[in-house]
Amino acid sequence: MLRCLTITDLVLIDRAEIEVGPGLTVLTGETGAGKSILLDGLGLVLGGRAEAALVRKGAPQAQVTAEFALPPGHPADALLDAQGIARDEPGRLLLRRLVRADGGSRAFVNDQPVSASLLRTLGSLLVEIHGQHDDRGLLAPAGHRALLDSFAGLQAAASGVAAAHARWQEAEAARAAAAARLAAAEADREWLAHAVAELAALGPAAGEEQELASARQRMKAAERTASAMAEVERLVSGSEGALAALRQAARRLERLATEDPALADALAAADRALAEGELIETGLAEARARLTIAPEALEAAEARLFDLRALARKHRVEVDALPALLAELQGRLQALDSGAEVLEAAEQVAEAARDAFLRAAEALSASRRAAAGRLEAAVGAELPALRLEAARFRATIDAAEPGPAGLDRVTFEVSTNPGAPFGPLSRIASGGELSRFVLALKVALAGEGSAGTLVFDEIDRGVGGATASAIGERLARVARAAQVLVVTHSPQVAAAGTRHLVITKAIEDGEARTRVRPLDGPGRTEEVARMLSGAEVTGEARAQAARLIVGAA
Repeated sequence: MLRCLTITDLVLIDRAEIEVGPGLTVLTGETGAGKSILLDGLGLVLGGRAEAALVRKGAPQAQVTAEFALPPGHPADALLDAQGIARDEPGRLLLRRLVRADGGSRAFVNDQPVSASLLRTLGSLLVEIHGQHDDRGLLAPAGHRALLDSFAGLQAAASGVAAAHARWQEAEAARAAAAARLAAAEADREWLAHAVAELAALGPAAGEEQELASARQRMKAAERTASAMAEVERLVSGSEGALAALRQAARRLERLATEDPALADALAAADRALAEGELIETGLAEARARLTIAPEALEAAEARLFDLRALARKHRVEVDALPALLAELQGRLQALDSGAEVLEAAEQVAEAARDAFLRAAEALSASRRAAAGRLEAAVGAELPALRLEAARFRATIDAAEPGPAGLDRVTFEVSTNPGAPFGPLSRIASGGELSRFVLALKVALAGEGSAGTLVFDEIDRGVGGATASAIGERLARVARAAQVLVVTHSPQVAAAGTRHLVITKAIEDGEARTRVRPLDGPGRTEEVARMLSGAEVTGEARAQAARLIVGAA
């Protein structure tokens, strides 16, 4: 709901602060007083086009500020959150627009700079302006389906259709994924079979690379040790080794000892040394025999390690990951046999979800068609009293592509003259007729889908008497569900208001200036009387004005 509109240096308005309350606010004044300027200002702060001509002559800039009160959960809150715009206090929203004399402009929401397009989007959630060239609100076909659902109380059914459509799309996505997996697996069948056979033939085991590397290192170390022992053994027992020399020395000592008994001790020592040398020879032989590695064992270990590492490089994994890779590829190969079954199950689920969606959507379509007839009758019942007796209204339901909203495209259409074809609401040429038609729709819809504030301009153009009274009564009825502002020349409409603002123009300091002031009870009576009688307000006009105001209450 609009709380306050403040305008500074806009065309003929140097300063105006307009407080607006709930219900029906009427704005009146003589022709040329500047009522349209107020609408221009409101349109500007809601994101309308900014032009240098809007700036009051001699002023550097024009400024319009609009303060709104938002109920909890208002759609504007989600937009503010998405844009990261903070609120000074819950439920309060401040829009501001500056237009410089050179034509440049700036937009603000809660004193944070924003783009004009964001301001326009936000404004469309707050106010509907229905006038000569307006194409928002009820005139936008995109919202007609939701309005029909609201009129018929079909929101729960529409939500069910949206949920069924979401389940169908999820099932379709699962089916497509299963089909893609199966197709990819089939394309890889030959490769999978070869890879599985190759890996299975090799039979990699977890931790095998480390075990083979350690074994190879041990075998190579043993081979080096055995080689060193062989060299020691050559020095000890070779043909030119120590034992050969020692045996030769012992034999000679033995011959010499027969000639010289004094060499007996030397001979004994030589025998002992020979015995110890033989022990060394035996120990070396036994140790080397233990360390001797069969060449084929080392070759086998190295060949196995090479094969494992080569296959790991081929599949771009670590050697230790080969067992897991084999299990994965075996699983994929086995999945080829079950993939068709998985796909068939997914197709059955998708088909069932589609059937469930279509059943719900077709039931909703039937309800919408029935509701369209009721809405047409309700709107048609309002038209004669609004001097639109020749006009006809219809809610057209056409087939649309299946979607979250069902199977229907809903369009509100009008025929303004007998025999004339139906067409969009916006084809109504007269601003007054268009506003009255919108009013008839608003009454029939009981405020469903409205922004918090509705503005009607020229709704009473070309009508008077009973028609004007009917317009005023219906505006007051709509104002029970939404805040309504109406610019009017009709005393009957003005009398229906709960708040009355009068716009006047006067020459001050050689310049024309527009003023806006609220009217109290006597002031309202006087203004309505002026609208009834013209320049000279008579006692009879005042009495009639009082009767109109009391009758509209």
